[in-house]
Amino acid sequence: MKVLKFGGSSVGSSDNMLIVKKIVESQSDQVVVVVSAVKGITDKLQELAMVAADNDRNFFRIYNDIEKKHLDIINDLFQEPAKSKVLGQINSLFKELSDIINGLFLVNDLTLKIKDRILSYGEQLSSYILSQLIDDCTLINIKNFIKTNSDFGNAKVNFKHTNKLLGYRFKTIKKTAIVPGFIASSDRNETTTLGRGGSDYTAAIIAAALNANSLEIWTDVDGFMTADPRKVKKAFAIESLSYAEAMELSHFGAEVIYTPTIQPVYKSNIEVSVHNTFNPAAKGTTIKKQPVSTGTSMIKGISSIDDIALITLQGPGMVGVKGISSRLFGALANSNINIILITQASSEYTITFAIIPKDTKKAIEALEKEFEPEIKLRNELNIQIEKDLSIIAIVGERMRNTPGISANLFTSLGKNGISVIATAQGSSELNISVVIRKESLKKALNVIHEGFFLSHYKELHLFLVGIGTVGSILLAQIKKQQEKLLESHSLKVNVIGISNSRKMLIDQDGINLDNYKKDLDKSGEKIDIDLFIQKMKYLNLRNSVFIDCTASEDIALHYKDIMESYISVVAANKIACSSEYAVYSDLKKTAKEKNVKFMYETNVGAGLPIINTLNDLIKSGDKIVRIEAVLSGTLNFILNELDEKMTLSKAVKLAIDKGFSEPDPRVDLSGLDVKRKLLILCREAGYEIDIDDIKLKPLLPEECFKGTLEEFWNIIKKYDKEFELNRKKLIATNTKWRYVAELENGKAKTELKEIDSGHPAYSLEGHNNIILITTARYHEQPMIIRGYGAGAEVTAAGVFADIIRVVNV
Repeated sequence: MKVLKFGGSSVGSSDNMLIVKKIVESQSDQVVVVVSAVKGITDKLQELAMVAADNDRNFFRIYNDIEKKHLDIINDLFQEPAKSKVLGQINSLFKELSDIINGLFLVNDLTLKIKDRILSYGEQLSSYILSQLIDDCTLINIKNFIKTNSDFGNAKVNFKHTNKLLGYRFKTIKKTAIVPGFIASSDRNETTTLGRGGSDYTAAIIAAALNANSLEIWTDVDGFMTADPRKVKKAFAIESLSYAEAMELSHFGAEVIYTPTIQPVYKSNIEVSVHNTFNPAAKGTTIKKQPVSTGTSMIKGISSIDDIALITLQGPGMVGVKGISSRLFGALANSNINIILITQASSEYTITFAIIPKDTKKAIEALEKEFEPEIKLRNELNIQIEKDLSIIAIVGERMRNTPGISANLFTSLGKNGISVIATAQGSSELNISVVIRKESLKKALNVIHEGFFLSHYKELHLFLVGIGTVGSILLAQIKKQQEKLLESHSLKVNVIGISNSRKMLIDQDGINLDNYKKDLDKSGEKIDIDLFIQKMKYLNLRNSVFIDCTASEDIALHYKDIMESYISVVAANKIACSSEYAVYSDLKKTAKEKNVKFMYETNVGAGLPIINTLNDLIKSGDKIVRIEAVLSGTLNFILNELDEKMTLSKAVKLAIDKGFSEPDPRVDLSGLDVKRKLLILCREAGYEIDIDDIKLKPLLPEECFKGTLEEFWNIIKKYDKEFELNRKKLIATNTKWRYVAELENGKAKTELKEIDSGHPAYSLEGHNNIILITTARYHEQPMIIRGYGAGAEVTAAGVFADIIRVVNV
C-alpha cells in the first residue's frame, strides 16, 4: 500500500485535477489519496470567517468567489448526468457553510471551534470533486477516524485511538481511497484541524497506522531544494535526506513538508518521497533513515524564516541563579508561544530567543509578569527586542565532526557585508542557525548557497557607468571572455547595470551584451546616478562591482557610499585618487574596513601594471626611493612625431585625429594630466602630498592656455618655428624631448627634459609610457615598466584586469 498526498496547487484547477487523476490511476498498488483544499481556498475561508464575524456584509463577495471557483472546476470536468450529481453534493456542502457563516454574521463571535468547522470545508469540497473524477475509488470521511483533543486550530492526535480506527476502516478498501486532509474530530465528534499544512500530517498518520510501504508528497516543486528557489535561482533538488535533516529544514522554513509530518513515518521507518505533480518524471527527494550521500557538499540544504523577532532577557540577576531558564520558557509555554531558536551566553548574562513577530507583545507581557520582581523592584533584568530579522539554517548530517563548516558560513557572510546578530548550533551538529537583518536575506542565501554548493565557480555582478569608447570596448572584451572565464577560471561574469550620459539600464538577470545598446535605448530610463546606485544597493547582489569609466567628478564623489554598502569599486576615472589627500586616504580606509576592493590601476599607464607593482614592492618591505616616468602617451606621441614636415601644431592635430588626445588638446599640453598621475604614484609610494605640492612646467607657454580653442590654434602656430629650431639642436646633440614626471626624496615635479641615448626613455616610441622605479632593493638598476600607456583597448583591458582581481585578491 502507498499513501499519496496532493497539495493545493496540485488540485488548484480542472487541468491540474486531470493530472492528479492520471497519476493516481497509473498506480499498480492499493493507494490512499490525501487531498488538500484547492489552492488559496483555505486563506479565503479564513478571510470569510473574519469578515463575517466583523459584521461586514462583504462576506457575501468572498463566499461567492469560493463557490464560483469550485463550480468552474466542476463545469470543466464533468458532463451530464454526472455533473448534476456532483453539483448536488457540492451545493449541499455550500448550504452548510452558508448557514454557519450567516449565523456567525449575526452573533459576531468567531471561536476557534467555529473557525475549524469553516476551514474544514476546503478539503471536503476538493476531496469530493476528486473522488467523482477518479475511477473505482472510495471517499472516506476521515474526521471520523482521526481523533484528537479539543485544542481547536492545532489539535493533538490521540494516536492509540486513531490507529485502531484507521486500521479497522481501511481493511475493506480494495483499490483507491480518497481522503480529505487537515480534518479530524475530538472525542465528542467536534470538527478539529491539524494546523496549517495539516494535510501532510494526515497522510503521515494514515501511512504509519496502515504500515504503508511509502508516503508520496505531490507538490509543485521537484522536491526539497537546496534553498528557496524564489530567492536563489540556482537552487536544485536534493536527492535524499534523513528524517532529521527533513525535520530541520522544515522547521526553519522549507515549505515542502509540514514539520510534524515526519514524526509518524519516522517511528514506523516509512520512506517518504517528494514529487512534482507537474513534472512527474523528475527524480524528486527521498526521505529515509539512512539516505544516500551524493555530491561533495557537507550540507544538504539551506532553509530560512523570512520574518522573526529576537527577544533578549539580560542582566546580572541571571548570573548563577538557578531556574531562570525554566521560568522563562515556562512563561512562554503557558502563553502558547512557539520558540524558533534559542541562544545563551556562557556567562549566563543573557538568554536570547526568536519568535514570530505577531507573538512579540504576548511574549513581553509574559516575561514582565514572570520576572516582575527582578525587572521592576530590583532592577536586575531588562528585556530587549529586535525586529525585522530573518533566520537562516544550514542543515546536514555530514556536518558532524567536519571542521571548517562554520568558517565557510561566516566568511561567506562577512565578505559580503552581512552581519550575524545571533547564532545557534546544537551538540548534534546537524544545523547551524544565524540571525541576520531581513533586508540582507536574499543576498545571504545566495552567498551561502554559492559557498557550499557552487564553490566550483564564483560570480561577479557588474554595474558599469560610462559606455563611451573605453566602456564599450570593455563590454566587448567581457562578452568575448565570458565563456572562457567560466570554463577555465570558474568565474561567471554578469553585467547587471549599464549607463551612458543619457540613459541607464539595470536587469537583475543580466544584460545581453549582444544587444545592450539597443536595449539601453529602448528600455533604459533617464540617467540618474543617485537612482542607479540606489537600485544597485537594493539588489544587494553578492560580489557586486561598480565600474566608473567616466571622467565625472560627481560620480567619483559616490565611491565611499558605494563601498560602505559592501560593493567594490573599479575606477578608470582618476579624479578620486588625485583629489585631496584626505579624500584619497578615506577611500582606501573605507575599502579596508568594509573588506571590499578599490581598484584603479588604469589611473596611471592605462593597462600597465604600475600601481600594483608599487603596492607589491611596499608590501614586501621595499622602499620607493625615486620614480622617473613618461606618463603621457599623448605628449610622447606629439614629441615623437615632430620632424621637418610635421610641425608642432600639425602633430597636435594628428594626436586628436588618432584619438590619443582630447578634442581640446590643452588638457594634455598643460601637463595637468601628468601631474595628477604623478600625484597618484607619490601617494602609492607612501607620500602624503597634494596636487599643489607638485611643481609643474607645462609643455607650452601660459598664453596657449588662455582664451578659446580657436584662439589656441592661432597661438600654437607661432611656436612651430621655435620648436623646429630646438628640435634640430636635439638632433645635433643626439638627444630627445620627453615630458617627465619625477619623485625623489618626497619632492615631485613635471617638466620637459632633454635625455641622451643612454636613457631608457630615449627609444620610447609612439604613445608608449615608461616608468623607472628605484627602490632600496632596486638601487643600482631601476625596475622598468614599459608599454602602451594610452588607448581605449589597453585601458579597457586594464579595467577588466582590475575587475578580475576583485575576486582573486
